[in-house]
Amino acid sequence: MSSKLQKAGLVASGLIAGVLISLNFSASAGKDAALSALPVDELRSFADVYNAIKQGYVEPIEDKKLITHAISGMLANLDPHSAYLDADSFKDLQVSTQGEFGGLGIEVGMEDGFVKVVAPIEDTPAYKAGLKSGDLIIKLDDTPVKGLTLNDAVKKMRGKPKTQIRLTIARKGETKPFEVTLTREKIKVQSVKSKLLEGGYGYLRVTQFQEETAPDVVKHLEKLAKADKDAKGDGIKGLVLDLRNDPGGLLNGAVGVAAAFLPPATLVTSTDGRTEDAKRRYNASPEDYQRGFKDDFMKNLPAYAKITPLVVLVNGGSASASEIVAGALQDHKRAVVMGTQTFGKGSVQTVLPLSNNAAIKLTTARYYTPSGRSIQAKGITPDVIVEETANGEPRERLREADLERHLGNDKDKTAEPAAPKPPVKNGKKGKDEAEESPHTPLEFASKNDYQLTQATNLLKVWQIIKR
Repeated sequence: MSSKLQKAGLVASGLIAGVLISLNFSASAGKDAALSALPVDELRSFADVYNAIKQGYVEPIEDKKLITHAISGMLANLDPHSAYLDADSFKDLQVSTQGEFGGLGIEVGMEDGFVKVVAPIEDTPAYKAGLKSGDLIIKLDDTPVKGLTLNDAVKKMRGKPKTQIRLTIARKGETKPFEVTLTREKIKVQSVKSKLLEGGYGYLRVTQFQEETAPDVVKHLEKLAKADKDAKGDGIKGLVLDLRNDPGGLLNGAVGVAAAFLPPATLVTSTDGRTEDAKRRYNASPEDYQRGFKDDFMKNLPAYAKITPLVVLVNGGSASASEIVAGALQDHKRAVVMGTQTFGKGSVQTVLPLSNNAAIKLTTARYYTPSGRSIQAKGITPDVIVEETANGEPRERLREADLERHLGNDKDKTAEPAAPKPPVKNGKKGKDEAEESPHTPLEFASKNDYQLTQATNLLKVWQIIKR
């Protein structure tokens, strides 16, 4: 029996080593770096566990399932953003960057075994139902989330349009969990919105960075100029770029949006990691933002975009690509950043396809602003702090620094402030929250949008000073 187990263990060792080697070759394709020596003792322990499961677990388990779980575990325990993507998840990721996918419309992560809402995507079922950053999803229909992987939970939340799912939500400040029933939709995110505000000021909102976001920003800037002309205005006097609750997206989209407001060839962001191709500089140049487009869409950019006063609105739901844009415009003194501290997601994930139509999403570098500040676990600090309501009460939000196993800030070891805690209430509602349900999301660009009002007030003062 002992001999049989030993042989099985050797076979398992060979299998595990073979998988690791093939993964390393896939991840290192086209690189000159040699394979590092495999840790034989640790692999032997791995093989012993693998063999014990194969031989003694109460039910038989396929090799493929065990290997998949092993890979998932390795990646999930690195940081909150590294993950194994099976064929379906990999396909969903590819589709979502094009701006259309099926589901509820939530950017999520994992915390203490539960699904944690990073940000609901605007105009989706999750957003309309009032889900908030920091909400814990503890049940999906009657299935407890505890014990599921993030991929498994996401699969359960996705489904055919018009079908329903019941989420049980735990929210800080609520005495007990509550249920929300959502109807799945074919999520088609309109990543750019705009409107002409009173007095000739432009409002431009980016909800997510997708393949078409940068050219759409150019189109909306043209649209604002036309609307002002039709209104017999004197030209756009100032712009508000709204990046609140924008969870990020494609890097080239972020570079393109920043390029719309910066001089050509200006540094937008840089990345640094252990491999040579992780060390990059991204400039406001066609080669860094034009991916997939034959012509440079910036040739249609209205001249006012480069010179008009600009305020960028951010909050705790502004993450990743949003922070790159805000940081670049802030560092180059092109804009005043207003709002609250951003999420702090300053790490780069590289998607490495595998031979079985799956992929791994691996954190390979950190993002830096043009001045060299690290965004990771700190975020962008606004030039002007403005809370979401006139009474100045901060809204509690989940941030990168709150996530388990988050990557540290390599530039500032103390730069991981905790999310602000709201003050204890005396049971009375302030005048700005009297009519607001705890499950009602803020309607951006509405008459009750306090931060936007303050942004336009700043632009008006700016206009007076210029005279």
